[in-house]
Amino acid sequence: MSPNTFSQIVLRERPVAGILPDTFESKTKAFDELHVGNSQALVQITYLSLDPAMRGWLNDARSYLPPVKIGEVMRSVGLGVVVRVGEGSKFQKGDMVYGMFGWTEYVVADDKSMEKISPPPGSTSIDFLNTLGIPGMTAYFGLHDVGKLKAGETLVVSGAAGAVGAVVCQLGKRAGARVIGIAGTSDKCAWLERDLGVEKVLNYKSPTFADDFAKAVGYLDVYFDNVGGDILELALSRLNKNARVVLCGGISAYNDPNPKGPASYMRLISQRAKMEGFIVLDYAEQYPVAVKEIAVGLADGSIKSNFHIVEGLQNAPSALPLLFSGANKGKLVVKVSDEPSMSPKL
Repeated sequence: MSPNTFSQIVLRERPVAGILPDTFESKTKAFDELHVGNSQALVQITYLSLDPAMRGWLNDARSYLPPVKIGEVMRSVGLGVVVRVGEGSKFQKGDMVYGMFGWTEYVVADDKSMEKISPPPGSTSIDFLNTLGIPGMTAYFGLHDVGKLKAGETLVVSGAAGAVGAVVCQLGKRAGARVIGIAGTSDKCAWLERDLGVEKVLNYKSPTFADDFAKAVGYLDVYFDNVGGDILELALSRLNKNARVVLCGGISAYNDPNPKGPASYMRLISQRAKMEGFIVLDYAEQYPVAVKEIAVGLADGSIKSNFHIVEGLQNAPSALPLLFSGANKGKLVVKVSDEPSMSPKL
């Protein structure tokens, strides 16, 4: 039988700094409200991705995507299974799909807003929320198109144990670079060195971090920045001539209502260096190229995935802040449901 109701989580109020318990609220919707039109499909959500960029979507500010509105379902990339199709839909019942579905158990989505996924050898569907999804695409194009990393160069990655950072480290190794990561716990540092083969990983909470950084890095050619703040300042002090700084994120400042910019930017002049930001959505037409290369790494074992799975849609609001405290271990996702019931009523 199909459910009578389903749950959604909507934005209740905009946070000023950190995400609070009452930032979001749960809503119960009647299943009968879901009407599948032409070239549409009803999708039951299985997994949702939690990403640092979601904090920026809560601000009422101009950005690359409009802010989530008060009362609107929280925006999120996710996976799901098609359980009903409208007339003219290109999908079939049972298809596994990927799209910007949001924090909901069910959604009616336009065909053009989602894509069918078929995991390549060595991967599973959930990898499309990690190495084969937005984190992997961000790592690939940020490193190769913006960072222009070359074999033999020194690559430094902040937030190295995060979803994007871990892929950057592994792609850097595949490219023949000397890779140095930065993380916030001894467990994360050990995982990066032991399991991912990163040459050296530094704990930024260590009292000797600045000295350790200088000794381990020397001077860097590419700095892939996921953190901003003091670590970005430190990286700017260790630039090689013609270095490239890839501005992917600034998680240290996402909850700061008055973030500060870098004071050491003049080093960019003296070292003829570049500092460039990018948005991965601009590379959407090139995703298949990156998926193909990363899939090869998944198949041969040179690229690995790691997940932190939170059970239940209702726990998404309390799980999202884990990204900003560094409490997650691996790509943070929410499991919303198991494989759906494919009853005739659906």
